[in-house]
Amino acid sequence: MVDEPRFFRPDAIVEPLVDRFYAWLHNVAPVQAAMNLAFAQVPLIESYLQSPQVHINACRNPALRGGFFVNVAASRSGEMRDLLASIKSERADMLAFAAAIAEAEEIVRQGATGFDLTPLYPKLPASLSGLVELAYDTNNQAAVRFIEPLIYESSFYAEERQSVQLSLETGVERPFILSTPRLPSPDALDLAIPFRHPGLEELFRSRVHGTTMTRLREMLELDDDQAAAMSRLLADQPDLAADRHIESGGRIRYFGHACLVLQTPQGTVMTDPWVSSDSSATGRYTYRDVPDYIDLVLITHGHQDHIVLETLLSLRGRVGAVVVPRSSRGNLADPSLALYLRHVGLPVMEVDDFSEVEFPSGKVTALPFLGEHADLDIRAKSTYCVELAGRKVFIGADSSGIAPGLYRYMRDHVGTFDVAFLGMECAGAPLTWLYQALFTKPVTKKMSDSRTLSGSNAAQAAAIMTELGASEAYVYAMGEEAWLVGHVMATTYNEDSFQLKQVEEFMTWCAEHGIKADHLYGQHEWQW
Repeated sequence: MVDEPRFFRPDAIVEPLVDRFYAWLHNVAPVQAAMNLAFAQVPLIESYLQSPQVHINACRNPALRGGFFVNVAASRSGEMRDLLASIKSERADMLAFAAAIAEAEEIVRQGATGFDLTPLYPKLPASLSGLVELAYDTNNQAAVRFIEPLIYESSFYAEERQSVQLSLETGVERPFILSTPRLPSPDALDLAIPFRHPGLEELFRSRVHGTTMTRLREMLELDDDQAAAMSRLLADQPDLAADRHIESGGRIRYFGHACLVLQTPQGTVMTDPWVSSDSSATGRYTYRDVPDYIDLVLITHGHQDHIVLETLLSLRGRVGAVVVPRSSRGNLADPSLALYLRHVGLPVMEVDDFSEVEFPSGKVTALPFLGEHADLDIRAKSTYCVELAGRKVFIGADSSGIAPGLYRYMRDHVGTFDVAFLGMECAGAPLTWLYQALFTKPVTKKMSDSRTLSGSNAAQAAAIMTELGASEAYVYAMGEEAWLVGHVMATTYNEDSFQLKQVEEFMTWCAEHGIKADHLYGQHEWQW
């Protein structure tokens, strides 16, 4: 029986972990990972250990949803204490690296006065030697620039921090990923292997192509207990939807949040992949509905709800290329998406604004992306025009209409759009919610609250539509789909929420201007 074909189940959950915290860009990319470990995760665990019940009570309070509280039972506080001790012992070099970064930034703040920066280099911590450059911008503002490719090759990028936890979907919302580590569970299989491990690709490809237990045991080096746990994640037959491909024309399917699958019979593009593992549910597309092969995956930006590693890893072996926007190179707040994804085992293509990428029967043009990053100097963000089956589709993600003239230039470059998909999370989280650990100089609450992770409001969305000339507009679900975003964004809306009022206002504007529009939730399909 061990040599009979086996198939990875569509209701299997794949959680990539780093030091048992859910993996995302800022705890995998080595510079940002060191900062988050030292200035976010370690203090978080220490706070929990001082008073576990305070954290547990906060996690039960809907008003504090998305706060930085650890949702681990007090009875497991000993395991949390062991986790903290192992981090302080085994990651001491990373913690020291974070301290060195903070020291270097202070040296530059104090010593860079518009004159020659050469005398500052000998003052930098020794661990940064050869890994950074000091530079001014044209306003004589100095900064530390990190040479990211070298840092990935250094000891500060430690793959032994990585592991993967596999389990089956239960329908119960998972704990918030930015605050609660994933401790071992009798219902989960933990694999202490790096994300790029070839055995993971073999496992994930078996959703479509099948594998054998013998091969998985060999490739993943499973012991008897692990093999038994793995067997529960496999099925004797593939569980795939019969209509996951099309025979003619074009089709767009909405999988939730900002995830779209755009198809012709010859080619497939997927945007910001994030797929539900609850294959028994109705009213949504799941892994059963994902096409066997995806020519291009388009990533709009690096936030944890748009570059979802658990879904991207689950698609390993089934993707031609992951298209990512080029970063600004070495900026602390703007790590390279290309380096990140290459080091976790994915094929990557990096693009600049107005780069063009062809796929069978279509073309993608990368376009500028404004806003949503709390005014930080972040360039690794892109919107896209996808041309297929005679239509031009704007993939807007969380971009803002703060400068409508940009969208006029887009239309001049690619022509009139037919359909636009927009994000309208227009009252987003404050600056420090996501970026606190990267600041070595304190940011006031007033300043943080004024700089939010926000997309377009109604007026800005209307301006985008006016300039693009599109006849259809669709607004993504903005953290409303609990089966996807509860554990990642932890958003809470009610009928009076400002964001939903703005969506209603935009829907009214579209109706008055003859634009077909909808606020998406769950499963949607467009075919022509």
